[in-house]
Amino acid sequence: MTERKAKSGTIDMKALLRGDEEFLRALVRTALQEVLEAEMTEALGAEKGERTAGRLGYRSGYYGRTLITRVGKLELRVPQDREGRFSTELFERYQRSERALVAALAEMYVQGVSTRKVTAITEELCGHSFSASSISAINQRLDASLAQFAGRPLAEAFAYLILDARYERVREAGVIASQAVLIAIGIDWDGRRQVLAVELANRESRSSWRDFLLGLKARGLHGVEFVVADDHAGLRAALREALPEAAYQRCYVHFLRNALDYVPRRVDDDCLQELRWLGACPRAGEAGPGGSPRSHRGAPRSGRLARQVVGEVFEAHRLGRREHRRDADVLPPAASAP
Repeated sequence: MTERKAKSGTIDMKALLRGDEEFLRALVRTALQEVLEAEMTEALGAEKGERTAGRLGYRSGYYGRTLITRVGKLELRVPQDREGRFSTELFERYQRSERALVAALAEMYVQGVSTRKVTAITEELCGHSFSASSISAINQRLDASLAQFAGRPLAEAFAYLILDARYERVREAGVIASQAVLIAIGIDWDGRRQVLAVELANRESRSSWRDFLLGLKARGLHGVEFVVADDHAGLRAALREALPEAAYQRCYVHFLRNALDYVPRRVDDDCLQELRWLGACPRAGEAGPGGSPRSHRGAPRSGRLARQVVGEVFEAHRLGRREHRRDADVLPPAASAP
């Protein structure tokens, strides 16, 4: 099993996924349903259809149960046994541990399903431990559910695409190596964000980004008019190949971080203040609200930085569509400027 240890990046994936109710609703339902099945298997001492001398009873179908959660209404199938002795504390215990469960499931999408995490979830929900075989079965079904979500068809149009990468230390077959995690966030015309893809790659490169973008297109990605990403050369080359029709805008948060490389440390705060002022301009090249914080000195002290702001960070203002100008401040979620 691959074990991943995350390094922080611009996008807080777990925070974003915790806000994606559609994704979490399906995943929470799968997790709870599998725990119910595992509970019944443990109570009967046998899997469904398994012939064993140690069997303590037989299944007798299901009854429906609705559970109201923070991610929406879940319709679950509760297993029954012929003697009517099976009972579960899952529904009562779920209300007390919902926040931790949702966070753990979101973490699994980013860092992978592990026996330790599944064991912790099942013990929290049911108040007791499960056998190794039951935990393994839950692992496999959660893995399958996550894989199905990751490869789902993209039927709706996403006008905006946010691309970013983070690096993680990955243990695979006993070897630890740093790998890139490529992330795509889609935003539709109503402003709803969705995690479209999260994939491991050996490194950020033109080929890895191209394959990543072509994979999104193969799943049906369409309607992209505007891409926000950092200034990685391989990424920009891949965009020209895979999405040549989309306008590119450099991520403003990445730009602010990169800008500090061009100025002495003693003027970091002043430089950021002036760049943020320029970022507040209603149109590229105009004064922001209240004028420049150093209006007697004009634009930011570095002409090179100013040209980059206008040329790369304000691409939306060059486009004719009002929607693009309105949403010109679109940034990776959970990003924070220096």
